Amino acid sequence: MNNTLAFIGGGNMASAILGGLLRAGRTPASLLVVEPYEPQRQKLAAELGLQALAAPDASLARASLVVWAVKPQLFAEAAAPCAGLLGHALQLSVMAGIRSDAIARATGSERVVRSMPNTPALIGQGIAGLFARAAVTAEDRQQVETVLAPTGRTVWVEQESDLDAVTALSGSGPAYFFYVVEALVQAAQDMGLSEAQGRELALATCAGAAALALQSGESPSVLRERVTSKGGTTYAALSAMQAAGVGPAIVQAVKAAQQRARELGEEFAPSLPAAPASTGAA
Repeated sequence: MNNTLAFIGGGNMASAILGGLLRAGRTPASLLVVEPYEPQRQKLAAELGLQALAAPDASLARASLVVWAVKPQLFAEAAAPCAGLLGHALQLSVMAGIRSDAIARATGSERVVRSMPNTPALIGQGIAGLFARAAVTAEDRQQVETVLAPTGRTVWVEQESDLDAVTALSGSGPAYFFYVVEALVQAAQDMGLSEAQGRELALATCAGAAALALQSGESPSVLRERVTSKGGTTYAALSAMQAAGVGPAIVQAVKAAQQRARELGEEFAPSLPAAPASTGAA
């Protein structure tokens, strides 16, 4: 069975996946990468030993799975020269906002999986929401999970619209975390600690709390209550947050991100012509 994987786009997310696949035993010869930006092609060659193509060619027809990893606004431009080469292949998109029907129309394949990863994927600690169109088989799903395994965890959703919520929660989530850490570091400095001390304390505390929550079978509210003694320091801090409306503000912020993800999905839904019949063998 053909085992070639093709990547359209060779940027940071693609590089994270490619690096993981190579570490897991994939050979460079089984990976095709199309990356028009010459400095990035040089980086792929230097760091991963991959010779990327500057533009698509007939070799793409060998691919059994195609990973779309270009910026969403460049999808139509990237897909056009691939038309007729990819219709037989499973399509995996890590592009934000591009709906699966646009990908199916552009590639000629109904076997489309959309993924919404996040930036910790770059160090193998990410989580990605996945949606599969009806034509995607159980074997296809397993292949997608294997390809994304080097980037972290995966969660399947039943409806494509659920990816807007995934985008808002985990896709944008690292930025929320960094925002909170910024505030903690500022508080540390206001209280007389150095920026370096505040950063180390804040990051270690957040990492430890996340690890504890992941290992515990109890809810975050129970874990919070266990370190909150009435009249104590944690109680004082949480009371101040509640008075400032921090909890509802976070919920409102995440819902705003969901709405924007929905809007971007409409903006990035290009009127692409249907791809011609594929020249590749199934």
